[in-house]
Amino acid sequence: MRILLTGANGQVGFELERQLCLLGEVLAPRRQALDLADERAVAQWLDTHRPEMIVNAAAFTAVDKAESELEPARRLNAELPAQLAAYCASRKVPLVHYSSDYVYPGNGDQPWQEHDSTAPLSAYGQTKLEGDQAIEASGCQHLIFRTSWVYSARGNNFMKTMLRLGREREALSVVADQIGAPTPARLIAQLTGLALERQIPSGTYHLAPRGETSWHGFACEIFRLALAQGEAFTIQPANVAAIPTADYPTPAQRPLNSRLSLGKLETALDRELPDWQQQLKLTLQEFLAA
Repeated sequence: MRILLTGANGQVGFELERQLCLLGEVLAPRRQALDLADERAVAQWLDTHRPEMIVNAAAFTAVDKAESELEPARRLNAELPAQLAAYCASRKVPLVHYSSDYVYPGNGDQPWQEHDSTAPLSAYGQTKLEGDQAIEASGCQHLIFRTSWVYSARGNNFMKTMLRLGREREALSVVADQIGAPTPARLIAQLTGLALERQIPSGTYHLAPRGETSWHGFACEIFRLALAQGEAFTIQPANVAAIPTADYPTPAQRPLNSRLSLGKLETALDRELPDWQQQLKLTLQEFLAA
């Protein structure tokens, strides 16, 4: 089976390329070979290679830049998924796509269910929602995985930023009123492979570890685990201050509640998902061992 993987240079794409090779021949063209921003180039590539499955890990993920660069964000987050879904519908091949907790309004304190009303707070969230809706409207066989707070041992992400700042600074301030679940790219790829192997029903699923924390709690756990593994820092965990979102203004508004209900995916996979602390420990070990 020929599988088109987009976004292979990203955190999730890197892990997916390793995972999907167990299912078939993975075609993962980089930008030099396929410019995803070019609709005509994408159409020509699809017509030439005719993939039998598409896994779309490409996205415009610069949340703040999306506020001022709406058209590039819309192309990658909404128009590209729509184009890929149209191909999949016409060829009767499956599509896997990755979405975000940012499609929800971010209020309250209860985990979001897949069927809850959406109301994005940002251009990024809005364009991601438009991509989800286009896939659903296409009628193609699809899996949409909405996830949160993605990080990995590679690329630029919160875990690696905290480790760097912890060696450079004696004090840090981190937002403590945004709540969610840090999700490693490795887990996303592993669960994607399992979902495809078990042929779970077409639809939208939440994919994240169990449990919840704040960005402040995430940072403190990063330092705690790294110190336990012998890492040295300038900062002391007691000097990581908890601040409200209002004290850290950004161009794009962030949701305060990014909790995701995992019951639908756990039922489909017939397994309980791991907790976020366990996943952080594994990811941190992978990074520190590199």
